[in-house]
Amino acid sequence: MKKIVLLVLLLCSGLILAQNEQLAQNYFDKGDFEKAKISFEELLKTQPYNGYFFQRIIECNQQLQLFDVAEKSIQDRYKQYQQSNLLVELGCNYLLKKDDNNAKKYFNEALDKIRKNPNEVYNVASTFERKSQIELAIQSYELALTLEPKFNFNFQLGQLYGQIGKTDLMIEKYLVEAYANPQNNVVIQNQFTRFMTEDADIKFNEALRKALILRTQQSQDVFWNDYLSWFYIQQKEFGKAFIQQKAIYKRNPETFFNILNLAQLAKEDGDKETAIAIYTFVLDNTKDLELLIQSHTYLMNIRIDTALEKDYPTIATEIDDLLKEFGISPYSLPLQILQAHFTAFNLKNPELGKNILKTALALPLNEYQKAEVKMELGDIYLFEEKFNQALIFYSQIEEDLKNDVVGHEASLKVAKTSYFKADFTWAQKQFKELKSASTQLIANDALEYFLLINDNTAADSTLTALKVLAKADYLVYQNKNQEALAKYQEMLKQFKGQEIEAVTLYRLGKMYEKLRDYNLALVQYQAIIDQHKECIYVDEAYYFAAEIYSNQIKDVEKAKSYYEQIIFHHEDSIYFTDARKKFRQLRGDTTL
Repeated sequence: MKKIVLLVLLLCSGLILAQNEQLAQNYFDKGDFEKAKISFEELLKTQPYNGYFFQRIIECNQQLQLFDVAEKSIQDRYKQYQQSNLLVELGCNYLLKKDDNNAKKYFNEALDKIRKNPNEVYNVASTFERKSQIELAIQSYELALTLEPKFNFNFQLGQLYGQIGKTDLMIEKYLVEAYANPQNNVVIQNQFTRFMTEDADIKFNEALRKALILRTQQSQDVFWNDYLSWFYIQQKEFGKAFIQQKAIYKRNPETFFNILNLAQLAKEDGDKETAIAIYTFVLDNTKDLELLIQSHTYLMNIRIDTALEKDYPTIATEIDDLLKEFGISPYSLPLQILQAHFTAFNLKNPELGKNILKTALALPLNEYQKAEVKMELGDIYLFEEKFNQALIFYSQIEEDLKNDVVGHEASLKVAKTSYFKADFTWAQKQFKELKSASTQLIANDALEYFLLINDNTAADSTLTALKVLAKADYLVYQNKNQEALAKYQEMLKQFKGQEIEAVTLYRLGKMYEKLRDYNLALVQYQAIIDQHKECIYVDEAYYFAAEIYSNQIKDVEKAKSYYEQIIFHHEDSIYFTDARKKFRQLRGDTTL
């Protein structure tokens, strides 16, 4: 019983101490330094060795400009404990008193502590750093390294050099650390990324690129090729990243994992040329059945995306030939799904597309493979305007793969199906939930539709215009491009000057791009810029107009002017980073 009572008393005292510490911290955070000081002094009485409580008392005295009181407290504690960090505290207190000579004296004494015992660097350097005495923190680490070369402060020094703008030294320290301790590489790359995306990134990016190229030239270790590849990926220079990955493959031809990841990144970013080159490279260098099928599927997908209707018979024959070559099995499932989609959406034969998928479902598939087939089945039923059947398949995936990316994708398709059906109330509820999805693409898509419904519901309680837009969007989904085009054009006449006009112009612009009529696409984007400057599509209008001028019309000055609009007037746009990078490339700022 005595032991139980003692345990209860200890738990209660610990709880009270924690509550008192929280109260003291709250006073400090609110700037009520008088009360914070009293509270921390009471806490220090219960725990005299607690350096944190003492530090807070000193900071309270300094905030209250009681520098002499703080000085005496630090000196008394130093006499008692002889802790080297207190010399730094004392020096910083003299700085606050404008007494630079005494500050320098105590800082030198702290450095002398390291000279006598290099292990003191941990106390001294961290305190200099906490007190924003960055140069002295660097000096502390470097002094300790001269005395004890076995120490490793590459990461700490890299951070400190970055804080004072010595990025060349920062790069050197971080790269040395990355090579010596690869387990720290993710953290280091995160630090690099922060500098690469800041406004003054050109000089830094060039310095990092040169440092990495130098290492690839001086060392045969593929570590540096991989690092340079990572750098080029951050710059979205996928072709240059591929060169590095090929160099790695030549020395270590055991895996295509990184190369295939790079192909997917290039494809998602719209760099079809690099994606095609990578998949072709894989086909030429492997006999692995799964890799061959994956590469053929991606290459065929890219062909379909850019094909004209006259090319469809040839593509259909090529897909048939591939399936004859690889056979119908779980391995060839990507090709079977591709064939089903192409048959339904391009050849307009949904029944045959469904039959292909139903045959695939009879194969011994895992949970995710079944979800892929069901997703495509749902898509084809949606294509046929059989909304309820489509919802059944999407809902099955939602149920089977809750909280999974594939499950969220199915949820988005459920919401879009409701939108196509003009069930805007239910669609809005679903889009609202998906705005916070973990996958950025799904979240962005959901947000766009949520705002579309929200804005047009407020502008038109009858939802007449939104119903017509949903019908036009559904025609796009069905790959009925000419019918969709006519519907959008009709909307511009019917709802001229209304809220729906801006999104209609945007949809028309994308449709004309799909049909490769770039001049008419530009007309739509310019109409948004001229007539709807406050709408949510204006940054898209600037960006896609710039892309057309840059990639199709080859008018560099026009492209620059449109990218510039995003840089200076739409900093919150999702296209801001790409616009800034492409603007600088067109201006010739960087060789990256």
